[in-house]
Amino acid sequence: MTSMTASIANFTFNDILLNAAGVYCQTDEELDQILKADGAGSLVTKSATPIERAGNPGVRYADMPLGSINSMGLPNLGLDYYLDYTIKHQSEKPLFLSIAGLSKADNLNMLKEIQASDFNGLVELNLSCPNVPGKPQTGYDFETTAQILEEAFAFFDKPLGVKLPPYFDIAHFDMIAKILNQFPLAFVNTINSIGNAMMVDPETDTAMIAPKGGFGGIGGAIAKPTALANVRALRQRLNPEIKIIGTGGVKTGRDVYDLILCGADLVSVGTTLHQEGPQVFGRLKQELADEMSKKNYTDVTDFRGQLQTLA
Repeated sequence: MTSMTASIANFTFNDILLNAAGVYCQTDEELDQILKADGAGSLVTKSATPIERAGNPGVRYADMPLGSINSMGLPNLGLDYYLDYTIKHQSEKPLFLSIAGLSKADNLNMLKEIQASDFNGLVELNLSCPNVPGKPQTGYDFETTAQILEEAFAFFDKPLGVKLPPYFDIAHFDMIAKILNQFPLAFVNTINSIGNAMMVDPETDTAMIAPKGGFGGIGGAIAKPTALANVRALRQRLNPEIKIIGTGGVKTGRDVYDLILCGADLVSVGTTLHQEGPQVFGRLKQELADEMSKKNYTDVTDFRGQLQTLA
């Protein structure tokens, strides 16, 4: 038997795969498909704002070579919608409720509502949405990130983690880890899409998406090297009790394997899930099992965080 389990806080996941926030998770119908999908150990809801939000207008997602580009703008049905869903289904699997306020007050008020509710799962505080016009990514503002977490943990005592943007400088890995290690975080989810990229449609000589003049976040295979680096760097720096969800670049079971090798406890799937649908989890699980068999591993703990370097 091949064991693919993980634990975060007091929750055990029978499989290590889940959706990335934003993909197959906006409506009850989509969430139900992830909840029931073979190979999916959990789900994460669409990152919620306090009230329903339409998101950006126009063409806001496009497939491209080696991945996708999007500028969704946080379309969602509001916190109460996802809070109701997760409370209703939390006895079936441990679930992640994702929130992404457009201000510090939004985030703190949503956390207060969750704290007062019957929700018994894990909360993902999304500090990394790159696609809201006029709103910078909080995860790049270290001072504000520390302030939000300090105020949140003054009252919030349910399992809480953060969704982070990709970092590109070693000093930034050091800086964000120093902040995160000050708090009793259950997990970090790394990375969100690589923000403010652009792709051109060669048939029309236009940008591939409409919002923000064509600027959007890129994901899929093209993001894998950045995702691996962020998982690895944060695993080397974070307190061991802070678990890691690795996100970015998953197309095959080997991609899942590599994220675990760099230190991920769970692995989420975005672009490939969007392209293939929830059946992708069963395929990835089997491909991961095959990859483990080649290495004579029977449990993901056999190789989690065991990346070897050349020097």
